[in-house]
Amino acid sequence: MSDQTDDAMEASAAPLIEHLAELRTRLIRSALAFLVGMIICFTFGSAILDFLLVPIENTMRDLGNPNPVMQYTAPQEYFFTLIRISMVGGLCLAFPVIAYQMWRFVAPGLYKQEKNAFLPFLISSPLMFLAGAAFAHYIVVPLAMRFFLGFADLPSFLAAMVATGDIAVATEDTGIDIVFNGKVNESLDITLKMIVAFGLCFQLPVLLTLMGKAGLVSSEGLKTMRKYAVVGILTVAALVTPPDVTTQLILFVVVYGLYEVSIFLVRRVETQREIKLREEGLWDEDEDDDGDLADEAEEPRP
Repeated sequence: MSDQTDDAMEASAAPLIEHLAELRTRLIRSALAFLVGMIICFTFGSAILDFLLVPIENTMRDLGNPNPVMQYTAPQEYFFTLIRISMVGGLCLAFPVIAYQMWRFVAPGLYKQEKNAFLPFLISSPLMFLAGAAFAHYIVVPLAMRFFLGFADLPSFLAAMVATGDIAVATEDTGIDIVFNGKVNESLDITLKMIVAFGLCFQLPVLLTLMGKAGLVSSEGLKTMRKYAVVGILTVAALVTPPDVTTQLILFVVVYGLYEVSIFLVRRVETQREIKLREEGLWDEDEDDDGDLADEAEEPRP
């Protein structure tokens, strides 16, 4: 009896060791892809940094600075700024490889219908993140920069009065000039935080639709949670955006719109599942979507 038990334990231990070995292989390949992506991004780090600082550059030019300048105050600051950019960019470049390695690891343990359900979300997730990142970079970050830098700039009507000589201008003997000497790493922090925050917020339809396919959420449940979703979205908007009502309103409108889109997508998933179960003869006619009893199942078919 003990020999049989030992054989069973050895048989169960062998697949576990194989899975751990495969997991190690997948992790090593993912790490190598991340390292290669990081090296590529570091090679073009200066160009990527210039691209990320375009919103603040355009804002400074619009506010009257013809030659925007950014500075760093420590010898290592610029180098580590490029390292940060390389890490974020390397992760983005390596994500397809990492996602593929994840898929190859979990796919053998999935049924065919589970594979068909999981694969589209693996593709749509990075696309939605890129959409959120682009929205943040081209719309939200310029609004945030204009909000913050606008405090150091004379309003247009005062500038006109200065030009006509109706108001005195601060000179070396009178007043203090307030100027913006931006640091590279601090200005980059705002941009990266916005990009990551909006990229993650744009994952909402993907996450809720996947949960709907798994049966963890329903369209009716999401509808009843609307008021709580509004409070949650307002809280997130207050935390991840500057204290600017316009920027917060944009984030709220966008994320709430994604929440409504998620309800539609989950409802579509439920309809497709119902049609499939009806075709297979597995649909329970005694329960409708609201949980009430239905009498259609007892009526004879024409």
